[in-house]
Amino acid sequence: MTTHPDTRTVRIGAPDPGGRPVAVPIHQTSIFAFDGPADVADAMSGLTGSFSYSGYANPTVRALEDAMTGLEGGTAALATGSGSSAMSSVLLGALRRGDHVIAQRALYGGTYSVLRELSSNWGVEVTHIDAADPAELTAALRPNSRVLVLETIANPTGHVPDLPGLLGVARGAGLLGVVDNTFATPLLCRPIEHGADVVVHSATKYLGGHHDVVGGVAVFADDDRYRRTWEQAVRFGTVADPFGAWLVLRGVKTLALRVRRQCDTAGRLAALLAEHPAVTAVHHPGLPSHPSHARATALLDGYGGTAAFDLADREAAHAFLGGLRLVLNAGSLGGTETVAMHPATTSHRHLDERALAAAGIGPGTVRIACGIEHADDLWADVAQALG
Repeated sequence: MTTHPDTRTVRIGAPDPGGRPVAVPIHQTSIFAFDGPADVADAMSGLTGSFSYSGYANPTVRALEDAMTGLEGGTAALATGSGSSAMSSVLLGALRRGDHVIAQRALYGGTYSVLRELSSNWGVEVTHIDAADPAELTAALRPNSRVLVLETIANPTGHVPDLPGLLGVARGAGLLGVVDNTFATPLLCRPIEHGADVVVHSATKYLGGHHDVVGGVAVFADDDRYRRTWEQAVRFGTVADPFGAWLVLRGVKTLALRVRRQCDTAGRLAALLAEHPAVTAVHHPGLPSHPSHARATALLDGYGGTAAFDLADREAAHAFLGGLRLVLNAGSLGGTETVAMHPATTSHRHLDERALAAAGIGPGTVRIACGIEHADDLWADVAQALG
């Protein structure tokens, strides 16, 4: 039909590319059009092959979900707006008032905060364990236990739980095994292979890898659990946006190159820090002195790109951080730039002194998340700041 210029300025169509795009296109649209109302109703009724509304699903987002499903060895994945929203969607979809969660003590502060919120305002009971011995999990079980929450490599202490043992006990008791694999990435560990039901990532970190996106992903071993969690995410509006998903996809392409270098650099810094007289302890599972070293060696294909260490007190930690010239004072981790922070007042600020001590975080603990700069330059900066 012949239309006015006003209409033609709105109805701008995309050309047929002919060839297959190498990079995943950004489908930056909120809605998708169909030939008739029945097609719209069918597309909006659930997870069909058609996309209807990007608040439910989007081709670019689905590309990220499919990529993570393959990397983690799951059946489906859900991309969300942040790592915390991924964890929250999984937990809220699995728990009811009166249920019981068992979680390791050494957890990311945001996850600890979510569990505390569930405990104080949602009537969910929470028990924390060291997660080194499956017998401890067995002793913590209750008739109302529903979920076990673990981290492959704990933030920031590097604690590595006995995933096969703990997840085996959880499965035998009917618990949902949820593992935060952010620090390990699928390159170092794939928790579903060890019995996990859900694997969660803060895609803001290593997956995105460039400090330019906030996102999360949950990968599921069971399609039914995925569908229930997807419904929860749609209700709460936590589904990822197309551009954010595209940025994470771009980062995933170089994940292997970045993570291998970050692991090597973190291991080197940890070894040098362990010899420095100002450092009282180093928390990196690659060191033979670390309590989790044997488990990490057996379970992981690398020891991670972060290292934490203890100085005398908070004042010493702040002085060190203030003296850095190359390493950035910043939150988050996993990007191309090396960053350092004081966990007790940043990532784990939600924890009181007792909880910090239980998680292995002292007032003088500093965390360094390695980027891809030259290791010699990073150590030179760390050494001068310690001096």
